[in-house]
Amino acid sequence: MTLVADTAPHDTANLADAPRSGVGWPRRLAIALVLPVVVALAWEAAVAAGLSSGRLLPPPSRIWAELVSLSADGALAHHAGITLWRVATGFLAGAAAGTVLGATAGYWRLAREAVDPTLQALRSIPSIAWVPLFILWFGIFEASKVTLIAVGVFFPVYLGVSSALLTVDRKIVEVGRIHRLTPLQTIVRILLPSTLPAFVTALRTGLGLGWMFVVAAEFMGASAGLGYLLIDGQQLGKPTQIVAAIIAFAVLGKATDALLAAAFTPLLRWQDTHGQGA
Repeated sequence: MTLVADTAPHDTANLADAPRSGVGWPRRLAIALVLPVVVALAWEAAVAAGLSSGRLLPPPSRIWAELVSLSADGALAHHAGITLWRVATGFLAGAAAGTVLGATAGYWRLAREAVDPTLQALRSIPSIAWVPLFILWFGIFEASKVTLIAVGVFFPVYLGVSSALLTVDRKIVEVGRIHRLTPLQTIVRILLPSTLPAFVTALRTGLGLGWMFVVAAEFMGASAGLGYLLIDGQQLGKPTQIVAAIIAFAVLGKATDALLAAAFTPLLRWQDTHGQGA
């Protein structure tokens, strides 16, 4: 009986650590690529068989050729780099403001009652409605574009942080009070760890909206960026360029989301959830 009691915890620990080792990432990548590859091959075959002309929705071979052409002269890297800079700058500004205001509203009841109704009303305003106002305020250059992206990022981060703080188990906070923790110690040792998973989800949601808002931002008289490639392709009647730009958006969006998730993974290793073992 003693032997069983001694070895069982070690076996359980090994099983819990197994899905976190990251050994299976090539398998996950291969599985993730199955659907887009099958769809691409099916569409390529349909165009080759004459079932579609491929004029309005080009086959993958033409899109690949367009991506190679844009990469050869450096245009793709140039436009993607500008778009990435705008998203990164707007994301950092919006996430910082959303975190501060969300934490304040979630922790302090008076602040929540004062600012939350107004922010919830502003959250329902469509992104495109801000464009004329931002152009009047900041012009058509980088300030208006970055501000629009920051607005898109701000609201999901604010909502995620404030909601997470409001749903922290009261019993855990009471335990901190029993142990005479100061307000700062309560925040650092209880509230932050309890809300970290929701905070990461809010950041990822905000980043996704940042990529959506950058399209609207680059419609505001941009002369460079992936959004500019979309507008240029529309005006010149080049669907291949439009689809190539859309694919570039998808790849960059997924890559930045994966980087953000990976950055917080070491801080979430304490979780023992169903999703980690699935």
